Amino acid sequence: MLLEDIELHINQIATRKAKEFQKYHNNLELIFQREQRRIKNPEKKEIKIPEEWKIDKKYNPFYVLKHQKQIAKSIFNKLINGTYKPFKPYLKQLPKKNSNKTRPVHIFQIPDEAVSNYFYNRLLSKNKHRFSSFSYAYRNDRNVHYAIQDIALDIKANPRMFVAEFDFRDFFGSINHDYLIEQLNQNGFLISEFEKTGIKVFLDHFPKGIPQGTSISLFLANIACWRLDKKLELEGLRFARYADDTVIWSESYTKICKSFDIMQDFSRETGVEINFDKSHGISLLSKKGMPSEFYSDKNSIEFLGYQLSGDTVSIKPNSVNKIKQHISYLLYKNLIQPLNKTPLQSVKIPSDNNDSHFVTAIMQIRRYLYGNLSEYMLKNYLNGSYKRLNFKGVMSFYPLIDDEEQMKQLDRWLLSTILNSLNKRAKLLLKHGFNRDNQFPFNLTKNNLIEECKNKKVHGRKGLVEIPSFTRIYQAIKEEVLVKGIEKTMHPKSNEYSY
Repeated sequence: MLLEDIELHINQIATRKAKEFQKYHNNLELIFQREQRRIKNPEKKEIKIPEEWKIDKKYNPFYVLKHQKQIAKSIFNKLINGTYKPFKPYLKQLPKKNSNKTRPVHIFQIPDEAVSNYFYNRLLSKNKHRFSSFSYAYRNDRNVHYAIQDIALDIKANPRMFVAEFDFRDFFGSINHDYLIEQLNQNGFLISEFEKTGIKVFLDHFPKGIPQGTSISLFLANIACWRLDKKLELEGLRFARYADDTVIWSESYTKICKSFDIMQDFSRETGVEINFDKSHGISLLSKKGMPSEFYSDKNSIEFLGYQLSGDTVSIKPNSVNKIKQHISYLLYKNLIQPLNKTPLQSVKIPSDNNDSHFVTAIMQIRRYLYGNLSEYMLKNYLNGSYKRLNFKGVMSFYPLIDDEEQMKQLDRWLLSTILNSLNKRAKLLLKHGFNRDNQFPFNLTKNNLIEECKNKKVHGRKGLVEIPSFTRIYQAIKEEVLVKGIEKTMHPKSNEYSY
């Protein structure tokens, strides 16, 4: 049974990595072909091989798939004999979100990652009932959106409450091993000696901390926080913890102050330092316009990509900016960049009320927001003609928002940004000697942009350049959540998304 399990995990991980590389390769080819049609002399296609593949062939999923039976048999014998030790992982520096800094991620060879995954699944299946119901990360019975829903319901039910927000510095890299092993031996967790040995060999490469980038660390992160969660619960505090992101709330100021002591104790016991520069500490959370006698007060909090207040659940400002930046880039890449150079790089100049670059830009924006859904599919779902859709665009990472005004503001921003891009494109075309001011789409205004694009036929079809709508996709996702629930609506990679 163990041999078959190890081989299965090797096959699953290697297959996933092989598909990811094939998808990258195919996308690269599609982009290159599109660039050839769009501009003259596009940059040559460069296929980049992951740097760790050059270090050892067992990082290469195609090699591992070809030799999976022999590799599985070798690992099985080592596990049975008690001689198994994972190879030292490759340390990769990945850029941090909204920062110039990087974070270390440890890449284990595929067979070692398979062993890690095997232990993770085995340990979680036996012990997930022991974890707090307010711990939402790295579990198959909880997810990021459950945390948001629980926080939002409590905030809306209480016009005034105290919140405590804490941020840890290098959580994964700082956890004390002695503390971690102590937690494994206590608190009623079902962990065999075989499994303890499996955990320890993955920790042996590190004097402290747990390696980011491997499955078993996800289980260990929740183990490390078990005592913290229990203390908060015993104190009668409500909280949501997603890995090391923690928000705590209470109607009692005395209790919320106690949370600070609990977090300090946890920091001291585990060796994980509280980052006071990024921690908001204790605040009074109240609705807008409500008077406050408290020095530190706020109307909303931010957690995992969302902004939550007593009135609405919204996309947080930083995440909104990321969405805007990506859409702006799509417009720039298609409409502005090909005309920016002299001599002209653009292959196709708009003519006869057609601009293929504009068509491509709108379709790419739609795909970014909607996934693989068309305007036709979305409208038919909203009027009841379609019973089920799969949501995979960026908006499916935010299935719990209810701030319709924010969606309308984003729609207005999108229209304005499209018009500004078209105006700039028209000026660049004129600079190169092509006056298209009286042709579609350069003759559009804020008063007719939506209607003209909706009715415009491209290759005999309507809808290709219909302006996508934040409000429309929001309404569809909201309906799906009500009918099917959060888990069947959210993006399948919600728990991996960089909010």
